[in-house]
Amino acid sequence: MRLREGLRVVRRSDTEVQVGTDPRWAVRVTDLTPDEVVALLAADGTPGPSGSDGSSTARRALPAHTPRLRAICDQLVAAQLAEPASEGRSVRGTGTADAHAWDLQDGSGGARLAARGRQVVGVLGLGPTGTTAAVTLAAAGVGTVLVDDARPVRSTDVGASGYRWSDVGRRRDTVVARMVRDAAPRVAVESVQVPDLVVVVEHGATDPVRAADVLATGVPHLSVVVREADVVVGPLVVDGDGPCLRCLDLHRTDADPAWPVVAQGLSRPARDGDEVGVLAGVAGATAAAAALAYLDRREPLAATYEIGLPDALPRRRDWAVHPTCGCTAQST
Repeated sequence: MRLREGLRVVRRSDTEVQVGTDPRWAVRVTDLTPDEVVALLAADGTPGPSGSDGSSTARRALPAHTPRLRAICDQLVAAQLAEPASEGRSVRGTGTADAHAWDLQDGSGGARLAARGRQVVGVLGLGPTGTTAAVTLAAAGVGTVLVDDARPVRSTDVGASGYRWSDVGRRRDTVVARMVRDAAPRVAVESVQVPDLVVVVEHGATDPVRAADVLATGVPHLSVVVREADVVVGPLVVDGDGPCLRCLDLHRTDADPAWPVVAQGLSRPARDGDEVGVLAGVAGATAAAAALAYLDRREPLAATYEIGLPDALPRRRDWAVHPTCGCTAQST
């Protein structure tokens, strides 16, 4: 038996060690002898240095040469912190870190990564925010990432999102398809399969016509709206489960009767505004995280994350289905 990869074993005192550092699964092992402390510290789950092929040195087996150590080993297995050496994960490459993180929680990393590899996600709108989301999804192991934005790369797009000066003037989706493949060489960028999820990045406000069209397809979709000095990520709309984008507009109209007129003007700008690099990075990563959470657990996000300058810290706002929308009734 050995600890799951990545689990740290640290000394707490002369008679106690801690296995893991995340409060969701960390445990303390107490009343140990000095020899038992040394033996458990030697079984640290951190892999050795990686080679150029991504391989790493083997982790040591848990000590089980005394009845007490065998009992401790059994308790770690029961807590899902240890596994038979034959079940150790050999995942290397795209999504490795994601798989190991899931392994730490419940041992499902390999299965989750395999499931992501069969999924298709579309990203519409490829400014720096959408580009960050697309590349992050590919790097996290999503098997097919479809990108769509025929507009040219602008000089203001160049930066941390991955756009280069040599990309200026080229079609955004052509450039981002290259970025996606650079991040994950095995990812597909074309498919006839209906997407499992579509990330829709817009500027100013959601376009109600597009929102209705996407909802009518029944494809789950995540809204991302880039505004003057903030970005709103969410909700993630699943037909018949939670609020849709029209629900949010109706709630906003309740608070401001002029909102429909304002939204119409905002949703069709003559030109998308420039995207602040730090906002695009945080918002794109947040959108990717919300998308992955849905793909992994199939739970809608009935909330928005508002990410504004200057701190760029996501602030969550929960939303309910609006009683006059009828979106849930239409889906049944």
